[in-house]
Amino acid sequence: MNLAELNKVARAMTAPGKGLLAADESSGTIKRRFDAIGVESTEENRRDYREMLFRATEAMSKSISGVILYDETIWQKAKDGTPLVELIKKAGSLPGIKVDEGTKPLPNCPGELVTIGLDKLADRLPKYHEQGARFAKWRAVIDIGPGIPSYACIRANVHAMARYAALCQTAQIVPIVEPEVLMDGGHDIDRCAEVSEFVLKEQFQELYYQRVALEGIVLKPNMVIAGKKSAKQASVEEVAEKTVKVLKACVPGAVPGIAFLSGGQSDEDATAHLDAINRLGPLPWSVTFSYGRALQAAPLKTWSGKPENVAAAQRAFAHRAAMNSLAARGQWKQDLEKKAA
Repeated sequence: MNLAELNKVARAMTAPGKGLLAADESSGTIKRRFDAIGVESTEENRRDYREMLFRATEAMSKSISGVILYDETIWQKAKDGTPLVELIKKAGSLPGIKVDEGTKPLPNCPGELVTIGLDKLADRLPKYHEQGARFAKWRAVIDIGPGIPSYACIRANVHAMARYAALCQTAQIVPIVEPEVLMDGGHDIDRCAEVSEFVLKEQFQELYYQRVALEGIVLKPNMVIAGKKSAKQASVEEVAEKTVKVLKACVPGAVPGIAFLSGGQSDEDATAHLDAINRLGPLPWSVTFSYGRALQAAPLKTWSGKPENVAAAQRAFAHRAAMNSLAARGQWKQDLEKKAA
């Protein structure tokens, strides 16, 4: 393991004003998004859509440090025969790869899930590295509800995450560590803070046990936020303050960068919260974004599968990327959204 090189990649992934584009939707997820715009989810259509994003030069070169790819995408070629990973590299971004294989019900833990995919991961990683991937992603999901999360669920997920991270570093790939506390329930922000803190402390303990070098990872956590079904929603300022408090209590300064997931927030909420968090700096780590839907919803709707909409969709993507780039520096203003509307 070349830790200096891993650290260099991790710092590039969370470089000031740049963040990650999560374009690693599973086949089922992207089908649902295509269904919503009336586009058939074929391999060619998925390729065309993602190629459109990767060729959005303004957004990619100015605001996107890396792209998380799905297994199908990392092997695909653009319409003109150029490998998609080459388009990403040409734009000055790093290719990455989602390596987990989704979730399964956790035995004896009703309503809880565990992420799978460790089998043969050691064999898969060198092939991804050869294809150009310099970082990887593994996502664990921790739900909040009556009686959950259980310690069994948290323990199973953080252990798998740490083993994945160790395998990645052995293969000279930076692991994104993503233990996501979901915002789907009716819990308030304080319950989210409590669970998030517990999960992160367990996660870093397990990374230590598995001898993962923190200088060579990127953390992708949820923000501390009330559940969607909660009657009491927190202000932007409260989300920022409680998120920073939890992170400072849990995340060692050796971690080069934190790239938040959006977790189902609206586009503008995800940007506003990221901006407010960075305004509480200076922070021990570089803090940026790793957004999927919060970067893609507007360009996807604009594109709607029509070649004549490509330029407009790329402009929509460039706008969202630019807004989040500003937020990653603590320089976003809401009136910039109105100007673009």
